[in-house]
Amino acid sequence: MANVTKNRPLSPHLQVYKLIPTMLMSILHRITGGALYFGTVLVAWWLIAASTGADYFEWVNWFMGTIIGRLILFGFTWALLHHMLGGLRHLMWDVGYGFEKHFSTKLAKANIIASVILTVVVWAIAYIIRT
Repeated sequence: MANVTKNRPLSPHLQVYKLIPTMLMSILHRITGGALYFGTVLVAWWLIAASTGADYFEWVNWFMGTIIGRLILFGFTWALLHHMLGGLRHLMWDVGYGFEKHFSTKLAKANIIASVILTVVVWAIAYIIRT
């Protein structure tokens, strides 16, 4: 019996691939999708604390107000906005637009830039409203 795998090409390892913007956005879209599960747990924790009582709710609010809590919330905000923009990019592809290589690359770069800018804008507005 002949070894049929000798004639088949080997898949290149990750070290062979050059990281391009569209590949990075695909990876980040999956990561942010996973991060949104964690963020949903945070929202559920906050709602459970609100229904449990004032003391526990104040403690959760205190934690979310610490530097660690704010970093977590900032990351959740970025993940939410980045994933939303990636979803809009996928919706555009679903209707048949944006498949050209150069446009797709520009859109991938715009996705990361816009998600960072929108996150900063959301947090700036929150701080303005808070004061």
